[in-house]
Amino acid sequence: MKLSVLLGALALAALVAWMLANEGAMWRILELVRQAGWVGLVAVVLFHLTQIAFSAAAWRVLFGSTAPRPSFSFYMIARWIREAVNNLLPVAQIGGEFVGARLLNRRCVELRAAIASAIADLTVELITQIAFTLMGLAVLLLTIGNGPTARLVAGLLVVAAATAGAFIAVQWMGLAHLIEICVMRIGRMVGWEGFDEEPGLHGALIAIYRAPLRLLSAAFNHLISWLLGSIEVWLALHLIGRDVGLETALVIESLGQALKAIGFAVPGALGVQEGGYVIVCGLYGLSPETAIALSLIKRLREVALGLPALAAWQWFEARPARSNASWTSSRGAS
Repeated sequence: MKLSVLLGALALAALVAWMLANEGAMWRILELVRQAGWVGLVAVVLFHLTQIAFSAAAWRVLFGSTAPRPSFSFYMIARWIREAVNNLLPVAQIGGEFVGARLLNRRCVELRAAIASAIADLTVELITQIAFTLMGLAVLLLTIGNGPTARLVAGLLVVAAATAGAFIAVQWMGLAHLIEICVMRIGRMVGWEGFDEEPGLHGALIAIYRAPLRLLSAAFNHLISWLLGSIEVWLALHLIGRDVGLETALVIESLGQALKAIGFAVPGALGVQEGGYVIVCGLYGLSPETAIALSLIKRLREVALGLPALAAWQWFEARPARSNASWTSSRGAS
């Protein structure tokens, strides 16, 4: 964590140094954001709810139609909170999955099924991000051609694909056993109920992976969510007076997110997200000020949605859990 904080500090320092070296850069960035206006920012916030909806649908479908599961609206809430934890808290962008599983468990979902679904959903989301980045790279090669950025992204895709493959392989080989031990230990440390024994996570996870139709449905929903992110970029740039085509927005979002993924361990990807957008936007003649303004609009959206989500999380934690929320009760009834 110390290394990630250092990397984040260096990225942020580089960003601040650039703004100081370019007189008036900060004012130009703020003027672009001001041009979007409150109505524009609200539009971006509301539009992002469509992404949350498709991501929630992907998560929910992994349970199948026969298994007991909360309503779609609850999955929307859980996904909303999950994103807020990853975006606003220093948890290396993965702590939200743990919180999401906790919320499902308190909503009468077996603990092992809740954790397994969160891990499987994260895996499918990673795989679809690779596919989304491949789409962006293809459009980049068709519109601009080969170059240093394209080669960098291609190299990142190779690493990402290898990482995703290894992540799936170790899950099949029993990584879930190690995860469940860590999860149980964390749950006991914070005093959460239902975390007294190991939940049989490995079997629950493999059961999800043996349902290909559910996995394909989840992947489809996640891919739609990634593509909607391109429309969000198009909308944000339109609001600040920088109109681009949807294909350009797809490249900016897909490659920007790929470069952001490099700094997944940096809290909030501070500086990393901005640097990624500066690099990709520059390929299409958009100024660094425009790229940073785009990133700032996205961060304002994260805060506007995230702070109420964190408050909602605490509200859910303060309420009593359902009587059969822990996996042990359902196990005893079987």
